[in-house]
Amino acid sequence: MLNRRRAVAAALASLLASASAPALLSAPAHASPAHPKIGFSIDDLRIERWSRDRDYFTAAAKSLGATVTVTSANASEATQISQIENMISRGVDVIVIVPFNGKVLGNVVNEAKQAGIKVISYDRLILDADIDAYISFDNVRVGEMQAQGVVDTVPKGNYYLLGGAPTDNNAKLLREGQMKVLQPLVDKGDIKIAGSQWVPEWSATEALSITENALTANKNNIQGIVASNDAVAGGAIQALNAQGLAGKVGVSGQDADLSAIKRVVAGTQSSDVYKPLKLIASTAAKVAVELAKGQKPPYNSSINNGKKDVPTILLTPILVTKSNVNLLVKDGFYTQSQIGE
Repeated sequence: MLNRRRAVAAALASLLASASAPALLSAPAHASPAHPKIGFSIDDLRIERWSRDRDYFTAAAKSLGATVTVTSANASEATQISQIENMISRGVDVIVIVPFNGKVLGNVVNEAKQAGIKVISYDRLILDADIDAYISFDNVRVGEMQAQGVVDTVPKGNYYLLGGAPTDNNAKLLREGQMKVLQPLVDKGDIKIAGSQWVPEWSATEALSITENALTANKNNIQGIVASNDAVAGGAIQALNAQGLAGKVGVSGQDADLSAIKRVVAGTQSSDVYKPLKLIASTAAKVAVELAKGQKPPYNSSINNGKKDVPTILLTPILVTKSNVNLLVKDGFYTQSQIGE
């Protein structure tokens, strides 16, 4: 009888153990090092450049044996957090993030790290979070190029500064670079900053409205607009065109959007900054695979994000004007017929 009771007790213990087993079985199952699973969380694929990043990244990662899942948050921080949490639950090895709001991802990054998942910040820096790597172009240098492009076109006069989204750390780095070029000219008296404003969500519509108000406030007496990307530049040029000023005011940009390059060719946008997207995407894919395999990527810098000194790879941007716009054709970014020259 005693042996039977012991047998029953053992059977019950086995049942209880098996009842708790699903918690273990549901834990994320990571891929083999030879075939890593990578999640690519993009803030908004409705913006032209990010679809290029997606395609270049996916192709590069697949060539290295990885599989990639891509999501778009459509400019919603809540959606992006939810999508990243879903990637964590699916057990990816690495998550690469283009943050919509780099200030709010600390908790979800911690969730990823607790699950043994590496996190890479792509193009924009995620702040106050334990990320493993940051891949970007030198955004301070981009800002310098933007300001210099306008100065080369209109060396003196009233300038208006159209910044990027206040939620994007890159916008502040761009401004830092812009002022490195502009402040000495302000001190010299050649340039006056007639006003400045950040543009929510890098919106062309917001940039249009802001520029319209700036032109009204300054009675159209603006000679240069340092616009922090091509969408912002497009909104500004639309406002200038309505006043018969398009082509007479120096305007910068960034990203080499096709519409912006056509404006450069037409002379309504004086310059652009080209960031070879195939380079940043393929570099990020290579770093993601290396981290998944436990290897150390060839970082060339480090940047403090408020939480730690983040191992960083900074790439070099290129200033584009009408005189060298054909480099985009040579680089395979556009065809000659696309840029119309």
